[in-house]
Amino acid sequence: MNQAIRHTWALALSRMRLAMRNRAFLFFSLIMPLAFLFGYAELFRRFGTDAMPYLLAMVLALTVMGSFWGLSVQLVTFREQGILRRFRVTPVGASAMLGSSLISNYFLTLPTVAIEFYISRSLFHMASLGNVLSVFVLVTLGTVTFASLGLIVASVTNTMQETQIINQIIWFVFLFISGATIPFPMLPAAVQKFAVFLPATYLVSGLQRAMIEHTKLLNLGPYLASLGGCALIAFIISAQLFRWEPETKVPRRAKLWAVAAVVPFLLLGVWESVNGDLRSHAMKNLQSIREPYSIERIEH
Repeated sequence: MNQAIRHTWALALSRMRLAMRNRAFLFFSLIMPLAFLFGYAELFRRFGTDAMPYLLAMVLALTVMGSFWGLSVQLVTFREQGILRRFRVTPVGASAMLGSSLISNYFLTLPTVAIEFYISRSLFHMASLGNVLSVFVLVTLGTVTFASLGLIVASVTNTMQETQIINQIIWFVFLFISGATIPFPMLPAAVQKFAVFLPATYLVSGLQRAMIEHTKLLNLGPYLASLGGCALIAFIISAQLFRWEPETKVPRRAKLWAVAAVVPFLLLGVWESVNGDLRSHAMKNLQSIREPYSIERIEH
């Protein structure tokens, strides 16, 4: 057990060094989130500093979701370049390789999150840090979840072209239908009904509630449970479908296993459609920008 942990950590350190040379990973993990932060700050400048917690929550969600694109592209690149083949001769298995991917991705994401908080506080004068513990747990669990979804994409695609096509489709949905770029209450009603089945929607909503309403972890239980369940299922499936060699192709039927990763959010979406309060929280948090002093801040 200790030896497996040491091997996984050694691989994680190696993956971090390799990731720093990957332009796609750096773009989605650092450049894009900071560009959105400055863009949002300029776009919502007329609302003053009261808008910053809402905007930062959206940017944090984008930072976390960047793990999905960056990690899938990185892993497929390693496989096509024969880098994974070299790792295969070491005494580690697929789980250790994928676990090192999650660990390295997480530690590479944290500096970006810290930079975003620093800029929001020092440059844009954000008054409150929200519920720091809730934000930290959401960022941690969200990074692992979306990175695990990226691992699934890397495991079921056979070429970089196929990976990029699937990534673009999924990324478009995450980006524009979850509330990460367009506030959730501004989406059409039909789109909102679809959005409650997306993991990105609950990440955005959870971060906004933590930043604006200072919501405690207990009140985010369903969100956290779904993120954790999705991460666990996605990791297990990607480990089963993992391939070291670019010549090894995954059968089409195996790709259906990837659907199982979103089962927790299908269940949560059904519950939210009937009994949930995501929409009301989303509307209240958006109003905190427009009418910052008329919204009662609830301490959960």
